[in-house]
Amino acid sequence: MSGKIRIGVIGAGSISEMHFSSYSKNPDAVLSAVCDLKEERAKAKAEKYNIPNIYTDYHELLANPDIDAVSICTWNNSHAEISIAALKAGKNVLCEKPLCKTVEEALAVEQAVKESGKTLHVGFVRRYASNTRIVKSFMDAGEIGPIYYAKASCIRKLGNPGGWFSDVERSGGGPLIDVGVHVIDLCWYLMGKPKVKSISGNTYNRLGNRANVKNLRFYKAADYNAELNTVEDMANAMIRFENGASLIVDVSFTLHAKEDELTVKLFGEKGGVELEPKLTLITEKHDTILNSTPQIDNLSFDFVSGFQDEMNFFIEVCQGTKTTLSPVEDGVEIMKILCGVYESARLGKEIYFD
Repeated sequence: MSGKIRIGVIGAGSISEMHFSSYSKNPDAVLSAVCDLKEERAKAKAEKYNIPNIYTDYHELLANPDIDAVSICTWNNSHAEISIAALKAGKNVLCEKPLCKTVEEALAVEQAVKESGKTLHVGFVRRYASNTRIVKSFMDAGEIGPIYYAKASCIRKLGNPGGWFSDVERSGGGPLIDVGVHVIDLCWYLMGKPKVKSISGNTYNRLGNRANVKNLRFYKAADYNAELNTVEDMANAMIRFENGASLIVDVSFTLHAKEDELTVKLFGEKGGVELEPKLTLITEKHDTILNSTPQIDNLSFDFVSGFQDEMNFFIEVCQGTKTTLSPVEDGVEIMKILCGVYESARLGKEIYFD
């Protein structure tokens, strides 16, 4: 499929703005439809981006033959259902992370991809960021790896968004599935996507959403409700892979921490990488260890340009000139890891994979 790609966006909540904005800046993308359960929210996006078709039922959007592809920006518990329906309707799909809530759902989506012959692109946006691309080029050239150890933290001292984010039935979990998915996937992707062997995980729900805290602002979902909080405050895990590599991760919505923290570090046989908070390459030359800082526009993940790069890539996927960097198979493997952490925490012991 060449030429312009006609896009329908399903779900007009906060993250959808990155999709609408990015598509609007791509000359090969045409925003053709928007769907949201709240008609007034869909109308607001349609007016802002001059979108001709407005729906409150995604089935009606998918029945429109003039739509080539869809972005799914809904609650996590609807990702699988809508993705499968879109694939069956012959649309290419960009599904926001996580792919779904369970491994069973992920496998059903994967089967739908195979049967449809269409592409499902999982919204692992950090794979498309400029700093990730640079690190991947060093990895592919054999200048860093093999990677045998990685560690990542995504700590918010105060930052439970509430609303559907804190409702386990709609979200599937808290910080692990919301923000942890990004750093886990980033490490796993750059480690070469090794097969998981075992997981030892812990989750904690000790602090609640801390709605009592004053004098400190944080992001709140549109449907914020301080009375509803059924997700973990914090999670951590040790993930072992079949090739002997390991990943340690900790994430939180709220924690008695001094400050927010985002760190992503990978350690290889030939060098190391600190991807966050700013890109640094650690190498060894002439018996001397070097810390190298690339001269690039964004040394850390830039939210806006990252999404723009991802949407641009997806349009090229739809045009048939590129293959997605985040296929459904990767979404399945990440769901195995996320659900494995939750299962290990529930059982209170390490779990093993066949």
